[in-house]
Amino acid sequence: MKPSHSHPTDNANATTPAGLLQANSASFRRPDAGRKGRDPLDYQHRHASLGDFARLLGLRYHLPRTRHSYYRQMRLIADHFGCDPATLSEDQLRDYILHVKTRKHWKPKTIRQAAAAARMFYVDQLGRDSWTVFVQIRARDEEHLPAVLTRQEVIALLRHIRLRRYRTPIKLIYCCGLRLSECLNLTVHDIDGDGGKLWVRGGKGGKDRMVPIAAAMVEDLRRYWAFHRNRLLLFPNAGRGPCRPEQLAERMRRATAPIPVSSLQRLILVARAQLSLPQASLHTLRHSVATHLVEAGASIHTVKDLLGHRNIQTTMIYLHLTHRARQDCRELVERLCLELPR
Repeated sequence: MKPSHSHPTDNANATTPAGLLQANSASFRRPDAGRKGRDPLDYQHRHASLGDFARLLGLRYHLPRTRHSYYRQMRLIADHFGCDPATLSEDQLRDYILHVKTRKHWKPKTIRQAAAAARMFYVDQLGRDSWTVFVQIRARDEEHLPAVLTRQEVIALLRHIRLRRYRTPIKLIYCCGLRLSECLNLTVHDIDGDGGKLWVRGGKGGKDRMVPIAAAMVEDLRRYWAFHRNRLLLFPNAGRGPCRPEQLAERMRRATAPIPVSSLQRLILVARAQLSLPQASLHTLRHSVATHLVEAGASIHTVKDLLGHRNIQTTMIYLHLTHRARQDCRELVERLCLELPR
């Protein structure tokens, strides 16, 4: 898709402190883009004990999605037994953990989350300090290497995605090692094109970080913005309607929400089948760029900072391919981005 010439200010080189917009953008407020945070404090609670648990979570955790995750685990327990979870015995909870572990085959991380939520509910909230089930639960992570695409497979995948409004965010996920939600939450204020920096706001754990961005990727973003010219969103939702460039650009210019997460996820699933890729998801691109950077000589600490990992042990998995000396990450990102289709 080419930029529409119907926009009188279609200038891909227009710059601001954000790197993409002209200078009157400081007054804009960051929207609640991407997946909207769900807060248990706003839920209709089936049982009074769940309402009390929502308030406990509100006191303990800052992020709504964290509160929702723990609350959901207790709601699943209530659904499983069909009663107020506060009425359950220790043996019933033990049977539930055994059920999800041996029958439903939950992953260890999910089992640990269920146990942590139950401990907060029964020990911290209800005061059942004598329960020993929580020290009995063991759920160790299995050692699985992540799926990784080769450089040729990444290039083939991006070439297969013909529409620029889908290819651009997917390409950015690879080039900067972003999570999907981090990519779709980006605004025009988060790109420092001249400095070669991209700011990730409110990443996993609510942390901000800065990652390098290649000049070729910045140019792609500028050209893409010159088409839709949304005053805030980097990847605005195209919505429904005619697909003529002028009408599409107008809907994107007025959009207040980014591309739906599900749209990009479905696109990757279809592309994977058509290209006969064994395993590929949007998160696979994040694993892939980390591995490619290590192969190219980036230090493990550089890759850790790029991906926003809290613990370097999480990043160490990418060392299974190669060990090389430290190189400048900006140069490596430039090189990785240069060959990708535009």
